[in-house]
Amino acid sequence: MNTVKRKRLSFDQSLDDPQSSPYRWVMLVILWGIYASFGIAQRSISPLITPILADLKMSYGQMGFVLGSWQLTYIATAIIAGFLIDRWGIRNSLFFGAIVIALSTCLRYFSIGFATFLPLVALIGVGGPMISIGSPKTIALWFRGKDRGTALGIYMTGPALGAALAFAATNRVIMPLTGNSWRLTFVFYGLLTLAAAFLWWFLSKEIETKSDSLGVGLKSVFIKLINVRNIQIILVSGLLSFAVIHGSMSWLPKIFENKGFFPAVAGYVSAIPPMACIPSYLILPRIIPPQKRIAALAVMALVTAASFWLLFNQNGVLMFAGLILFGFSSGVLSPLLILILMETPEVGARYLGFAGGLFFCISEVGGFTSPLVIGALVDWTGGFMAGGYFVIALSLGIFLLTFLMQNKRTNDHISRPQDTTDTESRKL
Repeated sequence: MNTVKRKRLSFDQSLDDPQSSPYRWVMLVILWGIYASFGIAQRSISPLITPILADLKMSYGQMGFVLGSWQLTYIATAIIAGFLIDRWGIRNSLFFGAIVIALSTCLRYFSIGFATFLPLVALIGVGGPMISIGSPKTIALWFRGKDRGTALGIYMTGPALGAALAFAATNRVIMPLTGNSWRLTFVFYGLLTLAAAFLWWFLSKEIETKSDSLGVGLKSVFIKLINVRNIQIILVSGLLSFAVIHGSMSWLPKIFENKGFFPAVAGYVSAIPPMACIPSYLILPRIIPPQKRIAALAVMALVTAASFWLLFNQNGVLMFAGLILFGFSSGVLSPLLILILMETPEVGARYLGFAGGLFFCISEVGGFTSPLVIGALVDWTGGFMAGGYFVIALSLGIFLLTFLMQNKRTNDHISRPQDTTDTESRKL
């Protein structure tokens, strides 16, 4: 018994400095699993657009609205979610988010038309903020220095691999296993998310930290952050980056089907960008020094615009080169913006939950609008060409905004509060 107590005491002491505790890598692994399941839930609709349109008798415009609906819900809940994460802690918040996403994915089985399919997909936006906002806060609490950039890059591969799995495996593997039922395919993906949620619940550890936001009102924190010019520019850039990513990736399988690819092959081809972004996630956040991140963001935005033109307007080798470059460049836009936000002096770890909520709330305006605009453009023009140039213009907008950003940096060292602070926080 004494041995058990000594081991437990030793573990608790190691969390006095969680940013050097070996357990931070366990936290990263299970965080990765939750974020990967979120990626599957987001992208699992796209490979199934053709059978869903036929079965539920929906138009492209309606499907565009569905594809962007969860971002619309996300916008309504993100700021509150960020504030709640600062209060609830990451363990409870991420578990709640994953459970909601699992329900959203499984319940799509019961859809009978646009009116029922829409709210079930939109439900992702209730759980999604807890994961996408709670994840960077988890990284900020458990990692520092170069390890922070490495950890952020690693966990961001989760949704990329989740998206790649949804694109590549849905029509070739999962649909045949479920008797070509898109409904049961959603149930399968929902159960995967449920498993990731319980893995997080049983293995994750909470860190009690002193957070000024616990004693400050929602309005006060909002005013404090929104008046910072650099944060304003980051928020607009985030909106454009999400519009690029969600607008392109939501419709990519259908774009290649219109080019003449069979659905399974279109899924494989569409999986190339999320796979290509993994090296940029793993390498760039770590090796790019803080003072060079804005310049790197500008370069990646410019490459995103050029590569999307290639994949959209070319065939053969040039098209595949465009796919790879698009994935490599577009995928790292948001991580770079999050790192710049994370190290902004007015944010730090104190307000990262709320600032992350603000970032994702504004960004998801682009995430909602872009798929809807592209779907409407297809209905109006009969093709995806106008939507392609819409995405290119968004990328060039990010490039131009980088010239207005300033390099700012803060150093956060997370430590556990004193006992008196813990008591006051729990009373609040």
